[in-house]
Amino acid sequence: MSWDWEKLKQQQQGRGPTPPQMDEVVKNLKKIKLPGGPIVFVLLLVILGIYTSVYKIDTEEVGVVQRFGKYIKSTQPGLNFKLPFGIETVTPVPVRRILKEEFGFSSQRTSGRSRTAFTTENTNEALMLTGDLNVGVVPWIVQYRVNDPYNYLFKVQNVTRLLRDMSESSMRLVVGDRSINEILTKRAEIADAAKLVLQAELDNSEAGITISTIEMKRTNVPGPVQDSFNEVNQATQEKERMIYQAREEYNKAIPTARGDAERVVKAAEGYALDRVNRAKGDADRFKSVYAEYSKAKDVTTRRLYLETLKDLLPRMGPKYIIDDSQSNLLPLLNLNQNNLKTLTGVPNEQ
Repeated sequence: MSWDWEKLKQQQQGRGPTPPQMDEVVKNLKKIKLPGGPIVFVLLLVILGIYTSVYKIDTEEVGVVQRFGKYIKSTQPGLNFKLPFGIETVTPVPVRRILKEEFGFSSQRTSGRSRTAFTTENTNEALMLTGDLNVGVVPWIVQYRVNDPYNYLFKVQNVTRLLRDMSESSMRLVVGDRSINEILTKRAEIADAAKLVLQAELDNSEAGITISTIEMKRTNVPGPVQDSFNEVNQATQEKERMIYQAREEYNKAIPTARGDAERVVKAAEGYALDRVNRAKGDADRFKSVYAEYSKAKDVTTRRLYLETLKDLLPRMGPKYIIDDSQSNLLPLLNLNQNNLKTLTGVPNEQ
């Protein structure tokens, strides 16, 4: 076998030691002497074939089988078989397991409990420009699962990198359309909007991934502007408090005034209606009296005269009816001592 020594030196300098050639492997196998001769060799070959043809897939996974690199089929969880000696290879893909990617922070395990800590190298992922030209720190978690193992393995070269880049792009797109106050108070709404955008991009890329949830962690503003931002928030809250207080006073005073005005209007309307009805009643009564008077003027005149005297006489006090021919009134006045006492104001002596 001829050798290209220059090419071999280049390979050794750039890539390290070269792998052994096939003829060297055959020579080395011939030199190996196994006890028992060819039977042992065949037995080992059979055992190796069985070992390399049996594989197990976990319950949360499916096995993607490739024959010389070409996709053949997908196998379900359990014990399965394939062609041995590397002719067919199997790649387990977790299709029932929820995977996650963290942005702007990293989770660390401490004493069996999950502890969240911000890291310096991931802070740039969480720094985002909002719609009102403020900067916010927006960490989040993307939870996903594989729904198409074929697309997951063969359509995209690096699915994790693609997922992280698209997640960051989608979140920045959603955050850029909202103000800093919305970023701090409406995290669930932002997460839902980012999920829709991210899922549409992944479907368009045929990544074979379904987004389960996007969870927004505690959003904030960068540390250097935290004090100024708190002062602005306090001023805004004070402004809103005064507005709410003014509205409360308005809601108390205006309905009361409207109620009083409506009550006065209703009272006036009732008084006007009463006066009109009374006037109409009096007019009808006078009309009826006049109708009867026109039928019998003498009788009606006498009746009106008597009714008038009936009303006036009780109000006049003591009354004395004297004959016009009577010449001496003194004896008549002495007949009633009580009336005399009333007239003079001096008691009579017995």
